[in-house]
Amino acid sequence: MTNSFKENITKYTSKNKYQIKNILFVIAMWLSSRLLIAVTMLFIAPLFPAPPNGIAATFGWDVFTAWDSAWYQQIVTNGYQPSDNGALYSTAFFPLFPLIIRIFMNLGLPFAVAGTLINSFAFLAALIILYFWVNESYGKSAARWTTAVLAWCPYSLYGTVVYTEGLFLLCSISALRAFDKKQYISTVFWGGLATATRVTGITLIPAFLFVSWKERRGLKAYFASLAVGSGFAFYNLYCQIKFGDALAFLHAQKGWRSSVGFDWQGWRKMLMEIVVGQTNANGSIQEPWHLLIFTIIVGSCYLLWHFRSQLGSVKVRYGFCLFWFLLWLITGDSLIRIAIIFGGLYLLWFSRNKIPLVAVLYGFFSYALILNTGLAASVERYAYGIVSLSFAFGLLLARYPRWGYAIMGFFAIILATFGIRFSQELWLA
Repeated sequence: MTNSFKENITKYTSKNKYQIKNILFVIAMWLSSRLLIAVTMLFIAPLFPAPPNGIAATFGWDVFTAWDSAWYQQIVTNGYQPSDNGALYSTAFFPLFPLIIRIFMNLGLPFAVAGTLINSFAFLAALIILYFWVNESYGKSAARWTTAVLAWCPYSLYGTVVYTEGLFLLCSISALRAFDKKQYISTVFWGGLATATRVTGITLIPAFLFVSWKERRGLKAYFASLAVGSGFAFYNLYCQIKFGDALAFLHAQKGWRSSVGFDWQGWRKMLMEIVVGQTNANGSIQEPWHLLIFTIIVGSCYLLWHFRSQLGSVKVRYGFCLFWFLLWLITGDSLIRIAIIFGGLYLLWFSRNKIPLVAVLYGFFSYALILNTGLAASVERYAYGIVSLSFAFGLLLARYPRWGYAIMGFFAIILATFGIRFSQELWLA
């Protein structure tokens, strides 16, 4: 055996071991976060009585189905059918996810089992692809933090329950990575699946077209950019043939909103709930304690920042973590929503020269779509589905890992509470 052959074998073996370690890390992030969700939903939530406007959680697969899950079950069982009032509300939900569920149900799996497993394992695949995409250009530390952010973000709950988040993240991340690597056949395949999973997948098209023009990629890139809309186009064609309305999915949105555009009133109310509290959000101060506590916390944060050099980095870091936690205790979901939407938008702008251009543009185009739906509800869940935010946040935490550990701990707390609330059919996003 020659020395060169031995060297090649050694390199190949070392590379494989390195790849296995990377995959094991991703699996650990996925499995630990999914176990937290499963434990809180299956074992902890049933210990609580039924809350107002909710139900008592029970042990079983049905705990992973609520809200939009019922629409997917209706589509899987009966296809796209008009509601009692003749409206085509079910067409608002794109076909790829229910189609895959139907395939697995034909193999003997119940709806809840099939939907949960499909979404969960698609989410795992999305994490693996994201890890290697980041690792190829930014190194192991950035890849690990990016994976941790996507896996432990509280809204990653929707990567396990019967929703489309896991499948959409798999398709959109794969399409973005393929286009970034100029692998246009894979781009068309995964992009087509993304646009057949969720309407926000169409934001891949302008992002790819702009990058094709900016980087002068040629006709193949332009063709691939347009071809990713194939899933969307086929669904349009189906709606036209079956219902005589190619935009039935768009018209169905009237069941949830009366107009489109930026929901100024909804976001203003959310901001008021943070500052003065839910009781006082309508304009009159009926309960002054929330405003007083909010003022004390914000003032304390300012003093902590002002005297940061005298206090030292450790005390300042722990102080900010404590004040953020207290602020969340008195404000609840409104704080999380404002942070993920507008904090994420700022982070995307801040990181525009650090992450791939295609990810930046995809993020901004996605924001333009989801912020102009006419609602403030559910926008944070759609923002979580924009992988560009996790990409940017992961790179940031790779530079400040001590902050990252505290943030992951906070994420775990919120994720656990989200699991309990979802299992009780309390509204999240």
